[in-house]
Parts: sequence; structure tokens; C-alpha cells
Amino acid sequence: MINTPEEVAAPAENQVENVVETAAEVAENVAEVVENAPEVEAKPRQKRDFTSAYGSLENFDWDKIDDDGDKYAADEKARLEDLYTKSFKSVDENAVIMGKVVSISSREVVVNIGFKSDGVINASELRYNPDLKIGDEIEVYVESQEDANGQLQLSHKRALILKSWQRVNEAYDNQEIITGYVKGKTKGGLIVDVFGIEAFLPGSQIDVKPIRDYDVFVDKTMEFKVVKINHDYKNVVVSHKALIEAEIEAQKAEIISKLEKGQILEGTVKNITSYGVFIDLGGVDGLIHITDLSWGRISNPEEVVQLDQKINVVILDFDESKKRIALGLKQLTPHPWDNLDPNLKVGDKVKGKVVVIADYGAFVEIIPGVEGLIHVSEMSWSQHLRTAHDFLKVGDEVEAVVLTLDREDRKMSLGIKQLIPDPWADITTKYPVGSKHTATVRNFTNFGIFVELEEGVDGLIHISDLSWSKKIKHPAEFTKIGEPIEVVVLEVDTENRRLSLGHKQLEENPWDVFETVFTVGSVHQGTITSMNDKGAVVALPYGIEGFAFNRNLMKEDKTTAKVDDVLDFMVVDFSKESKKIHLSHTKTWQASKEDEDKQREDEARKQAKEIAKINESNVEKATLGDLDVLQSLKEDLEKEGR
Repeated sequence: MINTPEEVAAPAENQVENVVETAAEVAENVAEVVENAPEVEAKPRQKRDFTSAYGSLENFDWDKIDDDGDKYAADEKARLEDLYTKSFKSVDENAVIMGKVVSISSREVVVNIGFKSDGVINASELRYNPDLKIGDEIEVYVESQEDANGQLQLSHKRALILKSWQRVNEAYDNQEIITGYVKGKTKGGLIVDVFGIEAFLPGSQIDVKPIRDYDVFVDKTMEFKVVKINHDYKNVVVSHKALIEAEIEAQKAEIISKLEKGQILEGTVKNITSYGVFIDLGGVDGLIHITDLSWGRISNPEEVVQLDQKINVVILDFDESKKRIALGLKQLTPHPWDNLDPNLKVGDKVKGKVVVIADYGAFVEIIPGVEGLIHVSEMSWSQHLRTAHDFLKVGDEVEAVVLTLDREDRKMSLGIKQLIPDPWADITTKYPVGSKHTATVRNFTNFGIFVELEEGVDGLIHISDLSWSKKIKHPAEFTKIGEPIEVVVLEVDTENRRLSLGHKQLEENPWDVFETVFTVGSVHQGTITSMNDKGAVVALPYGIEGFAFNRNLMKEDKTTAKVDDVLDFMVVDFSKESKKIHLSHTKTWQASKEDEDKQREDEARKQAKEIAKINESNVEKATLGDLDVLQSLKEDLEKEGR
């Protein structure tokens, strides 16, 4: 943009006027100095003696060559210098002072603050004041007394900011009520202009009641209190709510003092939470807990009330010290139990909806506000442990039988298993002792397997009744949960609703046969499968096992048998009742030696008997001569024996 000659000349004229004014001030100061100066007698100029004035030629002081000497005494000179210095202002950097506008251009504003030179301010800092003119006084902040160009640097904007912060801090310290302009909204609240500083007004501090529409406050001027200042981040928080809280507290105290339990009041729904509803009773708030909104069960308070809705409530309780008021809404209507069919009795069938479910049972709503509990034990005739979640879910429409009914305590218990026949009613007919059935494995214990024959009919197979020959440490080794298993009914306990079942009884007891095969003293080949500190487990034919103690494991070569050795074992003990067979390998080779010794002894006895018979026959026929012969034969035999 090109300036006109008049616009170009204007700043020059202003500077000339400024120079003239400054010259006039200096002239006045000089006149004052002259007026106060002592009279000096004029003397004719004399020839100067350089030698006496400046010393010898060798010590000549060139600095004194043009010095005519002091015309004033030292104290007078000091007084004049002080008077001259006072003609200028003392300016400190970072200070805020007043200055006079001496020049205005499109880029800068020149301000005189009484310093040795004028200061310059960027024109953009004063655009907010279009009426600014030469001669106006403004506040300025001294940024630097002299920049690289020797120019005094000033700032009007920083002066205003510093002044604003001082003002804000004063308002905070004095709890002063101030006025601010709402510039706009931001996340969680509003932005307010206070003394030129942007402050934050949280949504919770706008009013004592929740505000849902912040737009209605934008472009409005409101009163506030400064409630927080963060000097590190230059943040200011203000509150409008703080202005009315004191008055509200007084109103609350007055309202609460007039409250009575059972009193019915009109209120406005102020806030809705997951646990209840806050009601504005005209200056004081009360809470309706979610359980006091309706006689029936609800999952969300909005099913009953809406924001800003006007409703009647009853005071259930209140605490004056804590200013808490408990309200009720459902109490204004008759209790649903009072509307329950008076003819309803135990044994009747009812229909309802599952509203709550837990592991131990389900609550069924018969009519709004009237519920009955179906315990998990009343959901099935089965005694197998399960939770209510296995049978029902929230929202199910069910039919049930009334088991108990207490109108005074408003309690009711229901059952659904009663809708089907009790399988134990004719249990002895369906499952007589000795009958065979297919069951489903439901659970394991250390002592056996629980199986289900049908819904409501469970039985136990003891671990000892799983197999005739195999030793089972845990039922999981034998079968799996959910698999079918063949069983035989061993015992029926109708009173305790228990069935004792067996699996091994499906086959003939092999121990009846084993008793004839593994007789004591019989020898059988076996394999050592495992060993412990007492002895070894031996696998025998027909899938049966026996046990040999350590003392019975010695081999003929004096070594001890070990795992996987295949050896002959002799049965030393057999117990059909306890299903145990004790074995010995040592006796197998010891018995062979004993048999040989016995055979030798038997042959020796036989020979001795034959000789004795011969001797007896010869004695009958013998003569005296024969006796001599026999005598000599006996002697010969005795000699051989020796």
C-alpha cells in the first residue's frame, strides 16, 4: 500500500514537535542551572604557563592541553550533575509504567516514557483500540532499555497480561466476585475471558444442578470466583457455582429441618445413575435407590423415570448432619403381594418369567413385584451336583408348582421337577437287583464312579466293583466322563434314593477258575513287571497278577531277580477272598534239590528192606555152619562200611 504525502509527512511533523518539546525542557533546565550558578568575576585572559600547568617537558600531560580548568567547585559541580540526571526518568527492565503516545504509524507506535529515548511498540498490540491517538497515555512493559540498534523496546500486550495476572491473583486471595465473558465451549466446560486472560469454567462449576447444554451460556457475561490458579502452566479455573453454594446450603438446612419420614413431596429428576435417581426437591437433592423405584426388578432406572420429569416421592429416611435424603417411589403404590390371588395355595401351578438367576437357584416373577424362588434342587430329580444355569436362563417363561407360600413374610418357593413323575416312585420295578443296564459316567471320586441311569436316577460303582483281576488305583484309569458303561444293580436304597452298581459282575468271577489252576505248590511262568521295597509284582497267565517278597526272588546262582525277568514261580499262598497270590522263585530250584535227596533216601531204604528180608529167610534154613558163614559175611560188610 502506498502512503500519501500527507501520511508520510505526519510522522515527521510529530517528531519535529517532539524535538521542540524536548529542546524546550532542556532550555528550562539550563536556565535553572544558570540562575542558580554563583557569579564569577570576569578576568582578562592571561598567557598560560605550560610548564607550571602541565609539568616539565618530560612529564607533559597531553590530556590537559585543552583544559581551561574547573570553573566550579567540586560540590557545586556534583549538585549540577545531579540536577541534570534528575531531568531523565530511571527505567527498570521488566517493569510496567505509563507512557505517552508521540507517534502512530501502520507498523509501530512510538511512546515517550521520559527515558533518554522513546520506545517502540508493534502496532498490532493496539489494534483492539482503534480510537488511540497521539497524546494518549497507555501502560507499557519495558522489555529492553536498549536493543542491538540502541532502541528502547516496549510491549503494551505484556503490560496488560502482567496487570491481568496481578488482578486475578488479587481476586483469588481476596475471594472477590469478578465478571467474565464466556467466549466459547470446550471439552468438559467453557472458556471465560477474565481481565484479558482465558480461564476455564468446568461444567460441574456452572450451576448446582447438572448442565447438559453449554451453548446457552456462550456470549454471556457472568459473575465468577477464582477457585484455582496454576502458576507453572498459567491456568486459571473459575466457578459460578461457588457464588450460589452458600445460599443453597442455607436453603438445604432450612428444607431438611422441615422434613418428616413418610412425607410426600414433588421433585424433578435431576440425574440418573446405574444405582438410582437423584431428585431435586427445590434446593436440596434426594436419592431414590434403584430398588425403591419399582416393586418389580429393573436393570436400568430409565425404565421407570426420565430426566427433568416431575414426580411425587415419599421420604423414607434422612440425615440432617450429612444432608442425605432417602426417597422412595414404589412406596406410593400398593404392594403387589396385596394383589396376589387369595385363592393361590401350595400345590397350585403358576407361570412366570425368570428375572434373576444364580448358582443356587432362579427367581421367577409371577406378577410384577411378586417373585418365587426355584432352588436348584427343585429343578431336577437328579442328585447330581449342578447349577441353576444348567437348567434356566434369564427371560425364560416357565411353569412351576408352588411348594411353600408365606403371605405374611411375602415369600414363595417353587419347583419344576414336580411337573414330571418321580422316577424313584417305581424304582424297584424298573431297576431290580441283578438287572443289567447302560449308564452314563457323570463324575469321579477316589472311591468310585457316579453314573446316571436316567434323569433323576443316579448310582455309584465302587472302585472294587470295576474289575475282577485288574487292580485300579483311580477310576479315570478305567473310563472317561460322559462315556457309557454297562452296570448291574447290586443294591437299591429307596429311602436314601441310592443305587449300588457293579461292572465286574457282568462277567463270571474268574477267581473260581483261578483257584483250580493256581493251586499251592504249582509252578507257573511269570514276568516281573514292577518292584518296590517289599518285593515284585509278577504277571501270570490269564491276565492275573501275583506278588513275590524279596526273600523269594533269589536265583539259584545267588543273584536277585529284576524287572522284566521271565522266571518260574511257585504258588506259596492263594486267597480267593482277598484276590491275592503269593509266589516264590527261590522255592522252584530249592524243591528240585530236595526231590533228588529224597529220591536217594527212598532208594537206600528200599535196598535196606530187601537185604533184611533175605537175612530173615536165611536164618530159618541156616545150620551152625551157616551161622559161621553169616558171621564172617557180617564182619566183611562191617569192614566195607568202615
